[in-house]
Amino acid sequence: MSHSCRHLAPALVVALVLLGAPPAGHGPATDASVRQPPAAAREGRPPNILFIIADDWSHPHAGVYGDPVVRTPAFDRVAREGALFAHAYVAAPSCTPSRAAILTGQAVHRLAEGANLWGFLPARFEVYPDLLERAGYHVGFTGKGWGPGRFEAGGRTRNPAGPRFDSFDDFLAKRAKGQPFSFWFGSTDPHRPYEAGAAARAGLSGGRVVVPPFLPDTPEVRDDLLDYYFEVQRFDSQVAHLLETLDRLGEADDTLVVVTSDNGMPFPRAKANLYDSGTRMPLAIRWPRAVRAGARVDAFVSLTDLAPTFLEAARVQAPAATTGRSLLPLLQAPGTADGRDHVFLERERHANVRRGDLSYPARAVRTADYLYIRNYRPDRWPAGDPEIHVAVGPYGDIDGGAAKEVLLGRRADPAVSHFFELATARRPAEELFDLRKDPAQLTNLAGQASYAEARDRLKMTLEAWQRETGDPRLLADDDRWDSYPYFGGPASPKPQPPAPSRF
Repeated sequence: MSHSCRHLAPALVVALVLLGAPPAGHGPATDASVRQPPAAAREGRPPNILFIIADDWSHPHAGVYGDPVVRTPAFDRVAREGALFAHAYVAAPSCTPSRAAILTGQAVHRLAEGANLWGFLPARFEVYPDLLERAGYHVGFTGKGWGPGRFEAGGRTRNPAGPRFDSFDDFLAKRAKGQPFSFWFGSTDPHRPYEAGAAARAGLSGGRVVVPPFLPDTPEVRDDLLDYYFEVQRFDSQVAHLLETLDRLGEADDTLVVVTSDNGMPFPRAKANLYDSGTRMPLAIRWPRAVRAGARVDAFVSLTDLAPTFLEAARVQAPAATTGRSLLPLLQAPGTADGRDHVFLERERHANVRRGDLSYPARAVRTADYLYIRNYRPDRWPAGDPEIHVAVGPYGDIDGGAAKEVLLGRRADPAVSHFFELATARRPAEELFDLRKDPAQLTNLAGQASYAEARDRLKMTLEAWQRETGDPRLLADDDRWDSYPYFGGPASPKPQPPAPSRF
């Protein structure tokens, strides 16, 4: 990545970002305009694109990743017939900004109001469905598209994911003969709330559940994890139906299929956090005419890379403002790293659960060996204020459920208090985790002299990226995200998933 924009005045860099333009010298997406797509993509019409996104599903909760309980045969099939990614990360561990980054291919801090949950994505930021539609694609979505938020407030006339359809079948019925399509299927699983006991009724047993090290191993937590697994499996059944539709129509070979999630599992210290439990995603991509079956990709990738991937496959040039990089080189040669040995992560305001509408701003860089996090407002509560919030109670950035109830209800219990502190306590300005010794990211080493070199090197890497991409948090740090509107409520009801016959 170029660092030439370090010499730009900070005000100029911010202005360029607000206009939707990249800082000078920054433009990974221009690779797409000079590199040829796979031969299969150059022959005949461009591929269909089927993007399937779960709601709050974390790596490694899939059979193909080795989870001993959850069963995901459809996701496993996509991985088996295509490529499985070992290190895929969201841009932000929160629904709205994560989806905005996927749609635009841009780092979240470049998207103004689009960086917050329950906000809007200004129309000046181009999204890949619109670009594909202009290129002749039939585009649309069903379920949860971009959001939650109000797209109208950003000057848009429709959801950034495209026009809404009742189902995949309805969408396909309305395309012209021979027209390539791009469809976004947004599940509402495994988002909370969960139906207590649903997993047990489905035959899932808690005995083999691997309780994450950041949660207490109690019967209530195990049952909560099982109910999460149940909804992961329900999502997988939706994936299976979509794949069956492609098979039935004879479209499978001509369709680029992507299956992933928007952020981590809705548990304490997971969703809305920059640890792996909030940011590391399942990702499998299948494109039979161009991707070798059974490939494994170990390179570090961001879901901001999906928009330029789709555009390159469709032979549409990505916008100059794109910061993501097409994944086609990795799909063509899965054993190569293509220089991708780290990713950047960030968050601003998730739920509106701090006095004064305050965000919890943080940036991070994740490598194979380390996770470095910069918390810009360490005086704020990372999970929300501890006093009772009218809608969600204390620590409102943690979704309500059995696991949260255990932490809050037993916080004085020595067997639970440590986990309560991990999820809710104030955090220092810097966090550093040695993943070779601490893969669960529980022990902060930022203050240890023996890790000073690693900490400083990662901090420089992070700040260079922030400068290059025009991050206002580094260049101005004016808390602008605190003033952006918040249109929803963290207690808003979960949409019901579509019936199987309506995919």
